[in-house]
Amino acid sequence: MEQKLLRSVDLQSAKNNQEHHTQEMGLQRLIVRRSQSFTIQLHFNRPFHSKKDSITFVAETGPAPKELLGTRATFLLTQAQQGNGWSASDFTVHANSLYVSLFTPPSAVIGPYSLKIEISQDPSHSTTHPLGTFILLFNPWSAEDDVYLPSETLLQEYIMMDYGFVYKGHERFITPWPWNYGQFEEDIIDICFEILNKSLYFLKNPSKDYSQRNDVVYICRVVSAMINSNDDSGVLQGNWGEDYSRGVSPLEWTGSVAILRQWAARGGQPVKYGQCWVFAAVMCTVMRCLGVPTRVVSNFRSAHNSDANLTIDTYYDQHAEMLPTQKRDKIWNFHVWNECWMIRKDLPPGYNGWQVLDPTPQQTSSGLFRCGPASVKAIREGEIHLPYDTPFVYAEVNADEVVWLLKDGQAQEILAHNTSSIGKEISTKMVGSDQRENITSSYKYPEGSPEERSVFMKASQKMLGVRRTSSPFLDLLESGGAVGQPAQLQLHLTRKPEWGQDLLLKLHARRVADRAHPQGPIHLVVDFCAQTLLHNGGTRKPLWRQKVHLTLDFGEDIQWPLSLPYNNYRNKLTDEKLIRVSGIAKVEETGRSMLVLKDISLEPPHLSIEVSERAEVGKALRVHISLTNTLSVPLSHCTMVLEGSGLVSGQISNDLGTLVAGHTIKIQVDLYPIKAGSRQLQVLVSSNEIKEIKGYKDIFVAAARAP
Repeated sequence: MEQKLLRSVDLQSAKNNQEHHTQEMGLQRLIVRRSQSFTIQLHFNRPFHSKKDSITFVAETGPAPKELLGTRATFLLTQAQQGNGWSASDFTVHANSLYVSLFTPPSAVIGPYSLKIEISQDPSHSTTHPLGTFILLFNPWSAEDDVYLPSETLLQEYIMMDYGFVYKGHERFITPWPWNYGQFEEDIIDICFEILNKSLYFLKNPSKDYSQRNDVVYICRVVSAMINSNDDSGVLQGNWGEDYSRGVSPLEWTGSVAILRQWAARGGQPVKYGQCWVFAAVMCTVMRCLGVPTRVVSNFRSAHNSDANLTIDTYYDQHAEMLPTQKRDKIWNFHVWNECWMIRKDLPPGYNGWQVLDPTPQQTSSGLFRCGPASVKAIREGEIHLPYDTPFVYAEVNADEVVWLLKDGQAQEILAHNTSSIGKEISTKMVGSDQRENITSSYKYPEGSPEERSVFMKASQKMLGVRRTSSPFLDLLESGGAVGQPAQLQLHLTRKPEWGQDLLLKLHARRVADRAHPQGPIHLVVDFCAQTLLHNGGTRKPLWRQKVHLTLDFGEDIQWPLSLPYNNYRNKLTDEKLIRVSGIAKVEETGRSMLVLKDISLEPPHLSIEVSERAEVGKALRVHISLTNTLSVPLSHCTMVLEGSGLVSGQISNDLGTLVAGHTIKIQVDLYPIKAGSRQLQVLVSSNEIKEIKGYKDIFVAAARAP
């Protein structure tokens, strides 16, 4: 009889999930957050007597649960909650039913748990009954949790929002790239824990790994390493070349869900391919799913300073060609990472809040390719000794750039020394809006301000062991670099640059006074060169050259037209469609040189998405998509992919064929929304000529009407 004492269990998943902000993950299984109670109901075959029936609850997680490791908890049924540990209390009895409130501590290990009870009426005899399973997550709604974020508006953005934007391109041509995070798709939570279980830490010592999963800093570092596959069976394989034939071009992903599902379906085989924005967007999905407030951040002109000297050297020859360098130091057009919100108990007071995490494999941290968490406040204050990887991130936003003129392989002169050209327009999605927010001021003081230079000196001392105000090359610069030049040069576009058109520019040259030639005319020989600009800051071989001879009288302005024909760049650009036009002007009177640069971003055709009627769960929603080929050439092998959590189950793909120059294609698609609330539809049209024609439409979906 006693074996059948427990008749049934109701974990009340729907009610509990609603209260724990996990209802978007589904209502069929129990998913709760730590440091918050949840209620379950036990039905017995006879009346329950709280004075006679002693109940012990047992919650276990991990491969070998132990109380000492924090992966097993046993706690008695009591009337009132005691302390801040695991507890079963505030119970009520109705005939044969027991309603009990279970509480998990704010320091509990996150992950999947099994729950059982042991019932005894006398000390010598007890029976065990499994109650079921639940998943425990971080709780940013709880003031006791290390990820506590005291703003419902921010929680809606950084935990509950399942779509957003990644900012790409160039500091002067920033492009919002819509992304479907999809952290609440039903299987994503399981894939997140699978990622933790494929980490090298778990494989080496599963019990120890599980015991540390209460620590958000530990979890962040594990995930940062596992999103890339440089050391392990990580989610994504990076590819910064141009051959993506063995996988998917990083530009063709529209969200994280397809990537994570492919990784899981293939047993942990890395998905091909990712670059920085893909790595960061997938990490955002995983961290939001686990309950850590997370956002995606783009840094324009981002330094990769591998030798930690806070200086990036770039080189040009006398014909204005930007030269490759053997050093790993580079200035990326943009780089994307994450910020996660947490308390840093491992740091001195004052460094809580946003922390940089970077899953792109750039350099190792404690032996694995990962980066962070590095406190944004520590970066701003130059406290680069604080863990983790703060010097590397500090250099990404603060390094100096020294531009050299090379002749016969030897550095001949400094063309420019830029103390403020790196770490520009640091951007993230604005809360509650589709707009971009510039958060540069959270990473550094205003460029050139006394505070910024003071912090730079402090960081330099710590990294280099020397005092400096800007760069080791400052003495060279002062003895004859880019100061005191007799002319000012600028390159301007004379019309909007469009792919498929000739690019029209003008050189604006103005004679100014200098020490050597205060009044007389000067003669300039200007070599121009255009090169494809790569995402990592490098360039391809020149695709256009031109030489100009100018004579400038004192105070004279000259505007010299330049034309870069379409045929010169037609088949020579990468998918980013960026061109760098550079000019080296040699002053015949002084023998010294000047550098002038113009980066050009070519606009892809515009995608239009319209929804005519009200969107409702389960009801057909017609979407009208149109694309006009504004180029002078056809777009061949066009494909269209639609994605959007709550709107589309997985992805919808269509082959569109060839779109003739000047023509418009119109497509109608019927969607059947799955979830109510604010949703975003992402549309990507890809062709042989242009990989990234992307658009999005925000759609509010009403709940299904009652029949």
